Amino acid sequence: MSILITGGAGYIGSVTVDLLIRQGEGVIVLDNLSRGHREAVHPKSTFYQGEISDTALINRITANHQIDACIHFAAFAYVGESVLEPQKYFQNNTADALALLRALMANDVRRFIFSSTCATYGEPQYMPLDEKHPQWPTSPYGWSKLMVERMLADFDVADQMKFVALRYFNACGATDNLSENHHPETHLIPLILQVAQGERSHLTIFGDDYNTPDGTAVRDYIHVSDLANAHWLALQYLRNNGRSDFVNLGTGHGHSVREVVESARRVTGCEISIQTTSRRAGDASHLIANAEKAKVLLDWQPEFVELDEIIQTVWTSLK
Repeated sequence: MSILITGGAGYIGSVTVDLLIRQGEGVIVLDNLSRGHREAVHPKSTFYQGEISDTALINRITANHQIDACIHFAAFAYVGESVLEPQKYFQNNTADALALLRALMANDVRRFIFSSTCATYGEPQYMPLDEKHPQWPTSPYGWSKLMVERMLADFDVADQMKFVALRYFNACGATDNLSENHHPETHLIPLILQVAQGERSHLTIFGDDYNTPDGTAVRDYIHVSDLANAHWLALQYLRNNGRSDFVNLGTGHGHSVREVVESARRVTGCEISIQTTSRRAGDASHLIANAEKAKVLLDWQPEFVELDEIIQTVWTSLK
């Protein structure tokens, strides 16, 4: 049996492909390479370049390979871009995901692990966020993901698909051979380290007037290796006839933008210049995970919990 991984040329997808290969799984990668990188795809996987909405291609893949399950990463994930181009996000993240799901169900592939996001919660009503927190996103990106969650819940009721939707908090970090490579880069830690390397003159902080201890946005930073491991455990959970569910992935610890900058200064030994501008549309003030459900349901435990250690993995990968 093989696992179909959409978006397997991307950041989290490629790290998950690498883990599954090491676990002895057969892996089929589908990616259109619009934001992924062919060189990031593990050479022992089978690669298809194409769209997740291409029903004929999905039919061909399922005919050529015994597909056990699908892990779906392929999506646009820039909050600010989604505010400016909502149609792009609802087409790619929602409508195309529906086309993928329809094709999978038609070919009797009925295990689905969904790369979702804490952005489905919106502005928090309490902290830390558990899976029962109301969902009212503050960006089209969050809505595009939430709509897929709703589809999956309804397909489960109709007994057409079993799923685990993994709501990531802030993915970060690097492995020995894989790290973030976005164009443009919008994630905080890579941007900070670009300043440390002299590739940028300064880091721009979007907003210092949030209702947080130092006024900057607070996030829960989760290492990409820990995210990949959660997908592996979710796959085993579904194979063991686990029921469909929604699961947070985070460390349970929040760090402000300024705290991340200070951590990077400690790790790199570099002075990192900052400039502050107005808030970015769609950003929530603080997002911290209650990830107890993942620990109970999937027997998952993050290995990287110290921010300095997470940033060190990225800094080491750049040398």
